[in-house]
Amino acid sequence: MKLKLCFFSAVLVSVVSLGAITPALAAEAGHSAAAMANKQAQTQDALRDLWIGHIFWVRNVALETMAGNADAAKAAETQVVANAKQIAASIEPFYGKAGSDKLLNLLVGHYGAVKAHIDATAAGDKDKQTKATKDLNDNAAQIADFLSGANPNLPRATVLSLFQAHGAHHIAQDMQLHDKQYAQEAQTWDAMRKHMCVIADALTAAIAKQLPDKFI
Repeated sequence: MKLKLCFFSAVLVSVVSLGAITPALAAEAGHSAAAMANKQAQTQDALRDLWIGHIFWVRNVALETMAGNADAAKAAETQVVANAKQIAASIEPFYGKAGSDKLLNLLVGHYGAVKAHIDATAAGDKDKQTKATKDLNDNAAQIADFLSGANPNLPRATVLSLFQAHGAHHIAQDMQLHDKQYAQEAQTWDAMRKHMCVIADALTAAIAKQLPDKFI
């Protein structure tokens, strides 16, 4: 998702209307726009990598748990935690340490609910599956509250729907891996990967719109 540089365009139009633009100013403006677009693209790519890393390592936890490989599942879980810290740290330049810490707590809650669902699915415990699903949806609401509160360009309803869909992907994947429905799980994985890009792109666009000075 590419953010149109509305702020910059408005400034440029106002300068033209005053008849004050010069070739040097136009060149400088073009350079600034290119620099902003480049930095935004770099941020978007970095966030995509981080969010795809989240589903990659969580999938490994699910896969190894279903196979009964406790050591492999534990090693993958270590990476899930490290990845969550990286995702949280990625917003610190924009929302400070407090914002980063808040997001980390929410991501820990997210993974806790996902892990509970993985374990419940592996054990065939439907009551615990139901509880984990509720916890996952409650956490999605908390993430939506936080992100929409931090950035007015992230409507709560939109963020909530994004993270509810993300949670639903985790749930479907757990069930498919447990039931050895590998062809269906491959399709779920593809949808998850694309969905992570949607989340990363939405976050990047909203942050760039809210804090354009951070992208100069």
